[in-house]
Amino acid sequence: MKNKILISLLGIMFFTSCAKLDLNPLSEGASGNWYTDESEIGMSLNDLYREYLWNIEANFEMDRFTDDWTQRQTTSAVNLGTVASDWSFSSSLWANTYKGIARANTILNNLDKVAGKITQEKIKQFEGEARFMRAALYSRLIFLYGDVPYYSDNLTIDEAFALGRTDKKQILAKIYDDFDFAILNLPLRYASNTYKHATKGAALAFKARTALYMSDWAIARDAAKACIDLSVYSLYPNFRQYFLSKTKNTDETIFALPRSQELSSSWATINFYSRTAGGSAVAQPSWDLFCSFPCTDGLPIDESPLYDPRNPFKNRDPRCAMTIVEFGKENLGFIYDPNPYSLTVLNVATSLIQKNKDTRSVDTYAAYNGLNLKKWVDEDWLVDNTTDFDIIIMRYADVLLMYAEATIELNVIDASTLNAINQVRARAYAVNVSSTGVYPAVTETNQAKLRSILRIERRVEFAWENRRYYDLIRWKIAEKALTRPIYGLLDPAALKTKVVDKKLWFFPGTPQIDEDGIPDFKPMFDAGLIKLLIERKWDKERQYLWPVPSKEILINSHLVQNPGY
Repeated sequence: MKNKILISLLGIMFFTSCAKLDLNPLSEGASGNWYTDESEIGMSLNDLYREYLWNIEANFEMDRFTDDWTQRQTTSAVNLGTVASDWSFSSSLWANTYKGIARANTILNNLDKVAGKITQEKIKQFEGEARFMRAALYSRLIFLYGDVPYYSDNLTIDEAFALGRTDKKQILAKIYDDFDFAILNLPLRYASNTYKHATKGAALAFKARTALYMSDWAIARDAAKACIDLSVYSLYPNFRQYFLSKTKNTDETIFALPRSQELSSSWATINFYSRTAGGSAVAQPSWDLFCSFPCTDGLPIDESPLYDPRNPFKNRDPRCAMTIVEFGKENLGFIYDPNPYSLTVLNVATSLIQKNKDTRSVDTYAAYNGLNLKKWVDEDWLVDNTTDFDIIIMRYADVLLMYAEATIELNVIDASTLNAINQVRARAYAVNVSSTGVYPAVTETNQAKLRSILRIERRVEFAWENRRYYDLIRWKIAEKALTRPIYGLLDPAALKTKVVDKKLWFFPGTPQIDEDGIPDFKPMFDAGLIKLLIERKWDKERQYLWPVPSKEILINSHLVQNPGY
């Protein structure tokens, strides 16, 4: 039982057990003899940037729970409606998040040890950094769980066991206070000009995101505007190149965790690229996502005269072909073609024809919906099935669209609202925002219509960046988006006779797109032209909040479970 206690309860025991049980090796630092100079404080802060504390921002973890994701005929507990209080993903996230909070608190409660040894300005910077981290982590918790235990001191085991859940409104006020302190005391940039540590801009952007997620529109608007007004961020000119591993430390990136293969910090890629090129294509962008990209006239595919379901990449927002591999185009050295009659494809490098493993006529496990991921994917993925692209947690495009959304919800729509959206859209077309004749600049000022435009813009801009789940939850549209089935291609024989032979390839129809950018494929399914891969379920009565991990409630009678769990 002692061991169970030490590894549970908010991750607090990680810090209290050392003092209580005197388990620290003499060769390692402990809270009693640590935090005595600038180097030790800096090393402790570095620990808050470790990937495990930010794992939901990495490796497409949160995208797996959304309608942007297809994984053959499997899905997650979230999309099956089977989330329970023993859900391991939630338990791990809860423990790791509180571990990070405990570490931030420990730093904050030991800063007095360096008083007089380093400048007050440096102490405030350290405090700002730790408070930024604490605020970001608590923000995550209140969004996912609602009311959660809050503490800012170093707790004893007895105090930890006495913690109940604090009203999230009270926690939110403390989060804003932490961000405000960080905004005042963090630098615009660091001497090395890296984004490895939090900055003033990061604190403003995270405050804006927190406020947006909590529907505090005025706070979100003001924080996003202040971040914009710093004039230190700008959109990277090439949307496609921004996500490649070779693109590092740009002026668009506000907060990210850098990876480096040279330092053995990389990520396994094999599940996310095409089989002909050597990947396994386990997971794909969904048809739901594919159909959400508007046409080059700015209209959704069910309204635009430019859309051709036989040639679905033609006349589409450029981000479509920069997110999803285009048919008939080169991808990782091969022409990509999921057509069931395309048994061979061209190897571009050798000019030889070889077996096409990206059609299910050749390989049973080729993409079940015919789609493969383009965003993030680069030639370096092929070397050893790893890459070291940065874990981008906050970028300038998000700040622009957060500002726009907040002004839309406040119904104070003006030129700055449209300009924020148009900057993001113009970059996708690789043109200047003022060149309104060569991209579909947004001119709509009606609140409801502009809200719809903004939501679709967020979806196509941040596809496979771990943002979609949060948007589905806060817009309260998960009950619609995540209850529609996941569809894919018919099996090869039927696909040939029912679709390709009748000249209906690729899409045998055009789905209707609703105001939230969500397509309806049911008519095509009812006509027998597409295949149901798996049903999705969403319990709107409970799943808008995650369950408090059952093991936490079992050892702390003061914790109360969320409804329905």
